[in-house]
Amino acid sequence: MPAAAAARERPVIPRQPLWVEEPALRRRMPDPVRTAAVRAVLIMSLTIIQAMVAFLATVTGSWLAFPMVLSSVASTVGTTWSVLDVWVTRQVWNQRNGVVSMPSSSARRLRRERRRARRAARTGRRDSARIRRQDAGRRLSRA
Repeated sequence: MPAAAAARERPVIPRQPLWVEEPALRRRMPDPVRTAAVRAVLIMSLTIIQAMVAFLATVTGSWLAFPMVLSSVASTVGTTWSVLDVWVTRQVWNQRNGVVSMPSSSARRLRRERRRARRAARTGRRDSARIRRQDAGRRLSRA
């Protein structure tokens, strides 16, 4: 009984969750861009490992040093190509799918002004065509 009484007297401490979700500060990369970036990081890490092996083989005077150095140069070209692929993929994605514009974006304001101008021009053409049709109808019926 004394243990049960002691358990009742202890204050209950609310448990905090282990994982707290926080909103992301930046938007997630599009899938093709993320795929290209992951590919570039993997190729880059393999190139760094290969360069280290080439260096160590050169230091030890192994027969493998020269082929490793040549392949490291080729891998460096491939790594550069893969990093450029990330950049090009990102540019193509932005061109095809547009950039998320902020409310203060000047591009959005320009688009809105162009849309208003097109709408006003369309309304003006429609009204003038309507007036012409009304005039033409009166002339035919009174002639």
